[in-house]
Amino acid sequence: MTLVADLFMILGALVAVIAGVGILKFQTPYSRFHAAGKASPVAAMALAIGAAIHLGLVAAGILLFAVVAMAVTLPFGMHLLIRAIHRSGTPD
Repeated sequence: MTLVADLFMILGALVAVIAGVGILKFQTPYSRFHAAGKASPVAAMALAIGAAIHLGLVAAGILLFAVVAMAVTLPFGMHLLIRAIHRSGTPD
């Protein structure tokens, strides 16, 4: 079980690193937010699955709540940030 948990946590860390590279490499604010907004819930879910396998049932419930809260609120947050950039007239 520890190997499976470790693989999930490594996968989550790799997705987060790739998202960070995307944030640094992309030119426009819109594409940067896209890289962060798409990869962060995937990385969080993979890390939470790995941690839940490693820590047990009680921790799995807490992590499930955290991942669901992030998955529900992240689209609204990204929308508001992109809308603020668009309204401020930030050049592409």
